[in-house]
Amino acid sequence: MNESGFYQQLCTILSKEQILCNEPMERHTSFRVGGPADYFLLPVIEQAADVIALCQREHMPYHIIGNGSNLLVSDAGIRGVVIAFTKNAARIQAEGSRLTAGAGALLSQAAAAALKASLGGLEFAAGIPGSVGGAVVMNAGAYGGELKDVLAHARVLGPDGKIQILDKEQLDLSYRHSCIAQRHMIVLEAEFVLEKKPQEEIQAYMDELKKRRIEKQPLEYPSAGSTFKRPQGYFAGKLIMDAGLAGFSVGGAQVSEKHCGFVINKGGAKAADILELIRQVQQKVRQQAGVELEMEVKRMGDFT
Repeated sequence: MNESGFYQQLCTILSKEQILCNEPMERHTSFRVGGPADYFLLPVIEQAADVIALCQREHMPYHIIGNGSNLLVSDAGIRGVVIAFTKNAARIQAEGSRLTAGAGALLSQAAAAALKASLGGLEFAAGIPGSVGGAVVMNAGAYGGELKDVLAHARVLGPDGKIQILDKEQLDLSYRHSCIAQRHMIVLEAEFVLEKKPQEEIQAYMDELKKRRIEKQPLEYPSAGSTFKRPQGYFAGKLIMDAGLAGFSVGGAQVSEKHCGFVINKGGAKAADILELIRQVQQKVRQQAGVELEMEVKRMGDFT
């Protein structure tokens, strides 16, 4: 099928407002870098299976993203389709001690809804910039809390187009890991089991964590949060600082002087700058400390 034919097929599933062509990915990543995606789609949850079935039928490569907060897209962009679960897939509902959130809901929105319902347990997630779907995929966490601590189950779309409900044991959640990617599944929705608490207690803890973030993290610059996973027995930021790399830069990319675990876009950075900076940081830490730093940030597109 030619491109115009594929577009027409998409229009039988989505409205034209939900289909963006040659869309710059710098608009959709927290690093604020990335070339264009051939097709950038904004489905509601109920449309996802049909969109993916069409891509599979027409042998069109597709990628799933959420808020783009843990993502480095190449300067060449992405060939094929990017399916973005954002505000169109962001329903949140609280009932009793449970809170259900669509894959496109921001973690901050889910935490705010929990606060409104006097439900504690998601305070740690209030400052994480990602979406619920992405958070399940990587078992996101911060300040001693992880998604697996409060997740009851996730509703996922399998590669066969069937929807399944997997509990947290079936999701194989561990540090920054789930089985979602390796099983080629897509998170549609997550349900959390929380605890009734006074709103003022929840708000006070959220405020405390917000203060700590502002003090310690370079929130004033585009970044993807913690660039590296925590090596066992070490802290990535300290290893990088001890290697003398605070403020080290390649092009517009820089190791944050405020928190060396963050690579930031100081201004005008390209994806290639960021990746080269990461490579050099990994090399230097390997030489200095004998520790291999593993990227937490996911790459998408052609970096060759």
